[in-house]
Amino acid sequence: MNTYLRMYEREARVYKGVWRGSVFSSFVNPFLYLIAMGMFLGRLVDEQTGGVAGVTYLEFLAPGLLAATAMQAGAGDSAWPVLAGIKWQKTYVAALASPLRSRDIVIGHLAWVATRVALVSVIYVLVAALLGATGLASGLLAVIPAVLTGLAFAGLVSWFSATLEDGIGLTNLFRFGIMPLFLFSGTFFEISRLPDWMEPIAYITPLWHGVELTRAVALGTEPPLGRLGHAAVLVGVIVVGTALAARQFEKRLVV
Repeated sequence: MNTYLRMYEREARVYKGVWRGSVFSSFVNPFLYLIAMGMFLGRLVDEQTGGVAGVTYLEFLAPGLLAATAMQAGAGDSAWPVLAGIKWQKTYVAALASPLRSRDIVIGHLAWVATRVALVSVIYVLVAALLGATGLASGLLAVIPAVLTGLAFAGLVSWFSATLEDGIGLTNLFRFGIMPLFLFSGTFFEISRLPDWMEPIAYITPLWHGVELTRAVALGTEPPLGRLGHAAVLVGVIVVGTALAARQFEKRLVV
């Protein structure tokens, strides 16, 4: 067995004891947003404007919320759990007593994050399809860009977490980073509705590319070249985030 799979197996074993609560907590918030914003507010939007970008507001919102949920799942699994593995519980420190290297820990962790993001995304798509927010086949296909979005944030947040000594920095990250991205990266409305000074900032965020790619796959919009561009950005962020995390883990764990 590849050594990084040992870390993946360890994460899976831990998850077996908490999966019910984890799936519920990861799913309930986007589900409530989908009901409240997509169905209730969306009805008013559709009546006043005839929909958004040629579809109903619910259909517009569902894939964007899928990408945003993937971001939150990827970032959440790479924040306090990573800091705990390094600083508090020191499970990553203990893992280095085995044949695992710091790079194996990072890759195993990110592989597990991809699995969990995929699980949460599939459950979300099944419910969204039941509500008529997306087609089942196209929604399941949109899980792929959602996983890329989750991994893009998982690598970067893993790196950031490995630089910290306490959780204050993570609290600030979610308060001033993840939440504004959730609100202003195209999840709930088109970026063109933002103030002129905010629009260019939104365009360079990984979540905007994730939202656009997930929405394009789910709705069948945007030409292939545009989709390829969004995918290339996400893959590039994943590569950079993984490299930064591996380097910081090596620096922090190997003494």
